[in-house]
Amino acid sequence: MVKIAIAGATSQLAREVIDKLVATQKHEIIALVRKDPSDLPTLPGLTWVRTTYEDKGELVKLLQGVHTVLCFITVHQDVENETQKRLIDASVEAGVKRYAPSEWSTGVKLASSTDVMPWYANKVGVAEYLEQLNKDKQVLEYCRFQVGPYMDSFAHPHRTPKHVRMISSQFDYERLQAIVVEGSLDTELTYTAVEDIANIVARAVDYEGTWPVIGGVSGDRLTVRELLRLAEVVRGKPFKIDWVKLEDLEAGELKSDNYPRIDLPSIPKDQVEAFSKMATRGVLIAACRGAWTVSDEWNRLLPDYKFTKVEDLLRGIWQ
Repeated sequence: MVKIAIAGATSQLAREVIDKLVATQKHEIIALVRKDPSDLPTLPGLTWVRTTYEDKGELVKLLQGVHTVLCFITVHQDVENETQKRLIDASVEAGVKRYAPSEWSTGVKLASSTDVMPWYANKVGVAEYLEQLNKDKQVLEYCRFQVGPYMDSFAHPHRTPKHVRMISSQFDYERLQAIVVEGSLDTELTYTAVEDIANIVARAVDYEGTWPVIGGVSGDRLTVRELLRLAEVVRGKPFKIDWVKLEDLEAGELKSDNYPRIDLPSIPKDQVEAFSKMATRGVLIAACRGAWTVSDEWNRLLPDYKFTKVEDLLRGIWQ
């Protein structure tokens, strides 16, 4: 049993992880939130704690006795990474052993694609801050959990996770349509189911060895060609494909109207269309650069864990 602190504890993925940790009945959990805790559910072994994250001294007090900090704050809203840097510094001062920065997405090649996915740039900044912290000796054990896109997006509009709200992806298995970059059929992409992510994090908390700095969680790795083939296997029909050129995307053009609409609470309604097109362009370009291919460190450290495969998820939903 260890004491765990969850930062950004009301985020959707954090709630999935919290449910798994609570279910183990092993740990004492403090869940750090900005909102009024009275509006949040009562869970055994968990205490909701309100904080602004702006007072380092307060954070040091809150983290006393904490073994592991798992961070899920929204990085693009953290100006200059001030909040997460303060949380890291407070963790060190409080004697925290392990820290997981707010990554939970792309693989190690993200740094090459922040020009087209600027909303993820702060993930790289935090990774550099942690690397510098441990430059001369290990001050804080940390792991960059990298999981790729959520596999559950293939089930859209059906909801498979309890808390994470899905949007469709470039591969829309409901409408049987896809946006594909010309020449990218053999590009590999890594997808991991939300339940598997939460399960691996819960097991990583109990892991007795040293956490890997790069913590790839690879549910299933497939090429674009294989993802398109699965439409015929599972749905009995091929995708309608909108072929786009990489040079058009890099020039700021998305010559398709079938892009997913990213209608999230953090995006003003009048900006949904523009952001959705921009994000789709960025995701497609980054895929061609290998940013959505994730390593498998946790797969190798936890070899007995059986991950959900894309075909199994698709059959479970669409057949």
